Amino acid sequence: MRIGVFFTKLAAFLTAATVSGAAWAQDNLQDLERVGKPIPGGKGFQPAATELARDLQWLDGMILWIITIITLFVTALLVYAMIRYRAKRNPEPARFTHHSAIEVTWTVVPILILIVIGSFSLPILFKQLEIPESDITIKVTGNQWYWTYEYPEAGFEFDANMIGVGEAGLTEDVRAELAEYGYSGDEFLLATDNAVVVPVNAVVRLQITASDVIHSWTIPAFGVKLDAIPGRLQETWFAAEKEGVYFGQCSELCGINHAYMPITVKVVSQEVYDEWLEGAQAEFAGLETSVTVASAD
Repeated sequence: MRIGVFFTKLAAFLTAATVSGAAWAQDNLQDLERVGKPIPGGKGFQPAATELARDLQWLDGMILWIITIITLFVTALLVYAMIRYRAKRNPEPARFTHHSAIEVTWTVVPILILIVIGSFSLPILFKQLEIPESDITIKVTGNQWYWTYEYPEAGFEFDANMIGVGEAGLTEDVRAELAEYGYSGDEFLLATDNAVVVPVNAVVRLQITASDVIHSWTIPAFGVKLDAIPGRLQETWFAAEKEGVYFGQCSELCGINHAYMPITVKVVSQEVYDEWLEGAQAEFAGLETSVTVASAD
């Protein structure tokens, strides 16, 4: 009898926790901007939400200008050569074999261009891997085909699965489940049942690994993309400067359901984060996950 009462209470607790989690998600998603959804006719980068993303987008623009100038210059040389040295104007072709000044120029100039590009790109690359003093540490584990997130300082972890079944498509049941978690139908294949939640402007240290094959944790608006490799713990960081719901995807081909392994990060105010953290500790602390991390040989 007592065992039956215990399981009844346990089921009621788990149901309440699930409902409260979904209710929290719905109540706290309504006013948050969505970043990372496909936009009809969209082009270019997603809006940068971190210093890292702004640096990467600036670097891309700078290199694009350099490449464009080089392309136009080489094209102009080709057109000039085709006109100036065509057979009609040069019935007797020149017989010289080399030109020292031109050969030195086309060797030195590319070297100088690469030095300029490297002097800007290397500091931006190093910035991604030089972790500042962090406010929050989150361990990310890639699995086939979902993510596990651990907040070691808070003492809990949880799995994040895509809402719905990819092969089944956007059914009415999936629409209802998305709405329950505060998402719209056009966020199918992007939304997860449990999202990473971080406070705005907080420095978040990510420790990324995998339990089976290589995955890649990517949020384009954060300028973060790092492989999750079994047996290896890699680190990066971000500090989101604007509240919102940010979408990403596993960006390393990892098996048949690779396309159904989304990433959802909610950036909220410190007050909302503290509220979520208290609820998450009550809901997830002590729950077992199915992750077994492969050890390095």
